[in-house]
Amino acid sequence: MRYTLALILLALLATNVPSKAQDAPVPLSLDDCMAYAMKHNYTVKNSRLDVLIQDAQNKQTISAAYPHISAKAELDDYLNPQQSLVDVNSFLGKTPPLIEKISFTLPYGGTGSVNGSQILFDGSVLVALQAQKTILEYARLNGEVSNETIRYNVYKAYNSLVIAYRQYDIIKSSLQYARQVEHDITVTQQSGFAERIDVERTSVQVNNLSTDSIKVSNMLNVSEKVLKYQMGMDINTPIVLIDTNVEANKNEVAGLLDEDEDYSRVPEYNFFNTQLKLNNYNVKRYQYAALPTLNLFAAAGMNYAAYRLTDMFTPNSYLFNSVVGLQLNVPIFNGFMRHNQVREARLNVEKSKNNISNIKLTIDFQVAQSRTTLKNTVLETRNQHRNLELANDVLDLAQRKYKAGVGSNLEVTQAQTDQLTAQNNYFNALLDLINAEADLKKALGLLK
Repeated sequence: MRYTLALILLALLATNVPSKAQDAPVPLSLDDCMAYAMKHNYTVKNSRLDVLIQDAQNKQTISAAYPHISAKAELDDYLNPQQSLVDVNSFLGKTPPLIEKISFTLPYGGTGSVNGSQILFDGSVLVALQAQKTILEYARLNGEVSNETIRYNVYKAYNSLVIAYRQYDIIKSSLQYARQVEHDITVTQQSGFAERIDVERTSVQVNNLSTDSIKVSNMLNVSEKVLKYQMGMDINTPIVLIDTNVEANKNEVAGLLDEDEDYSRVPEYNFFNTQLKLNNYNVKRYQYAALPTLNLFAAAGMNYAAYRLTDMFTPNSYLFNSVVGLQLNVPIFNGFMRHNQVREARLNVEKSKNNISNIKLTIDFQVAQSRTTLKNTVLETRNQHRNLELANDVLDLAQRKYKAGVGSNLEVTQAQTDQLTAQNNYFNALLDLINAEADLKKALGLLK
């Protein structure tokens, strides 16, 4: 009896445990996916951490301009104090020499001190303070380059998945219709009004559509995981896409083709410009290294020495000392190191200028290429859409003729095959259009 009750209790608990597979799918628009990726993609997370790391490094540099203060305390127990050989008679004015071992160090000693320093002028620190905002911007722009790539990948993955679902729905609908036709012809053949070859021909089409349906279903599973991976989402999370009207993108293409170029919108261009600024700061840093540096320093402390350790608690055993001063360091010659450092920095400036010229040329090329590709895909999409409409009309006519008894099953099967081919061609053209649009937006710096 107890065993039976335990089984019943376990069964009830099992039915109340929520299953991950039964969770409601998360509805996602394209903008939702972009926003999610900007928060959860690990590359994006690391780019934000890089900015914080750079900010911490900047503050480390700034710390050189603040006063530096340190304190030190020391207690010494001279187990074997250092001794010196001394001619005692020389102090007494006697001869001959009398050499004795004498220790000038008491058994116990101690010191306590506070030291402080402040940079009054250092060219390298000055340039570092001037460049800190540019260095932080450099880290941010480096992350923005990575973020744009993530947005680009999410954009293409999302729309590819939408089209794949559309194709899958059409294949399922065609398969359902083909099975109905197969059933009708089988019944007709059994009644003696159709030939066996018509049944077999329809069965071949059903088998092909069934296989295509399974293959597309498997690819959908992979494509969905690709989208989740690009977003940084758990690949087992169920989702449903809500931006499924991909044809609406065709209305935005005309305006995109007329969009003017603006280098400042492209993250890579801004990244290389910031890199040029940093390299100019580097030249300035090495040039300022030839200037003298001036530091203010101060120290104060107390020390004592005694025969007994307990004397350290006697105030009159301590001797106070202090010092304050200025330190001027003048670089004179360092084996031409600074000269070659300046030379290297200037060469890096020229390299940055070349990178800027190259990225401008690259942007011009990518925009021109993407515009041409987009124009061609627009024409191809329109053509394939007209072909699909014609294929739909032909299939509708063949089905009506077959139902009226004036058409053949072969004609319906051929029309359905042509329609599937037209649909596949149309969706492939639509996918090319979306990819070309993404390429042009990325080249123009509009993929935000």
